[in-house]
Amino acid sequence: MNLTVVLLLDDHGNMKKGIIADYAHGKNKEDAITKTMEKINRILPKNAKVVDFEVGTYTTPVTRRTYAVVVVVYNAPPEEKPLSEFTIKERRELLAKILENFNYNPRVLNISEIARMFGVSRDSIYYDIEQILKDKEGTRKKG
Repeated sequence: MNLTVVLLLDDHGNMKKGIIADYAHGKNKEDAITKTMEKINRILPKNAKVVDFEVGTYTTPVTRRTYAVVVVVYNAPPEEKPLSEFTIKERRELLAKILENFNYNPRVLNISEIARMFGVSRDSIYYDIEQILKDKEGTRKKG
């Protein structure tokens, strides 16, 4: 059995992309497919959306064993982690998006609450905002 996979990934969107291939043998085609699908379902990330899949079966001529091969292409939402585990870069990216939504007005933010959510000091949040605004100003001057 030959298998060729051509996959075009769209890296737009905030999804984890993946491909899983596995096989199993069984008493017959249905049994082999069922066993393979059970294995795939255990491996598939939580809340994954299957984009495409292919199932193939073959029986060996000498031993008469039947095999099933399953290939699954999926998209899955990124794993969520607590805000307190964000890196500085991730924290600033999130703060930059929030500030952009409020026309870069930092006065709309509750600095104490944001600092508590991220598990950092108020000074860290003030510094993040200062850097975001500085980067925005630098980008605007270049353009």
